[in-house]
Amino acid sequence: MSQYTDDELLLKRRMRFAGLLYLLVVLIAPIGLIYVPNKLFVPGDASATAAAIRASESLLRLGIASELVHQAIEVFLVLVLYRVFKPVQDHWSKQMLVLGLIPIPIVFLNTLNELATIMLLEQGRALSAFTPPQLDALAYVFIRLHGQGLAIASVFWGLWLFPLGALIVRSGFVPRFVGGLAALAGAGYLLDALARLVVPRFAATVSQIALPLQVCELGLVLWLVLVGARPKAANAMRENLSSPR
Repeated sequence: MSQYTDDELLLKRRMRFAGLLYLLVVLIAPIGLIYVPNKLFVPGDASATAAAIRASESLLRLGIASELVHQAIEVFLVLVLYRVFKPVQDHWSKQMLVLGLIPIPIVFLNTLNELATIMLLEQGRALSAFTPPQLDALAYVFIRLHGQGLAIASVFWGLWLFPLGALIVRSGFVPRFVGGLAALAGAGYLLDALARLVVPRFAATVSQIALPLQVCELGLVLWLVLVGARPKAANAMRENLSSPR
């Protein structure tokens, strides 16, 4: 005989499914967000950046694919978590839903900057009015714009973790410290994004503080994948629903 009720089993499966989706995002996202930029982007050197992209255009296209795929997965992740946490607190779950979905179209549209870079560096007849150094400079501008677009998306990658963390704390079927990890990760994303957008000269210093906070998100992911929801989750949820808000 199972130690869980049907409601608890269903909740546990949904939480672990959300964890698997979250894990896919965590595994795929660094390709386009970290690995490809580090390989191709040379800060302050348009010619070197253009040469690297020309030599490895397929790598840049891989980065584009990575961004599109992990954001497509993010849609389903946010919707699953909304369905799980809606009975816990409707208002916070709606905040999580909206803030979690906002960065997805931002990232999708932002890949146009990378596609523009590729088009500029192909140097077709339509661009014959520009000299090669001019094309390199324009391509560099678009790559920089792509980085700024990701910084804007990062604002919402941070914000959605706050209502998610609050829902986890209130739920009773996930330990409160996991909600705390979500909030710390959200603070890390916000600090990094605001530094890059508002005070870029301090961005490198702030990132040394923000990165350890962002890593806290892995604790949330691992808990969802390995555990999902704790036993007696349905009872905990019913108690939360019956308590005054």
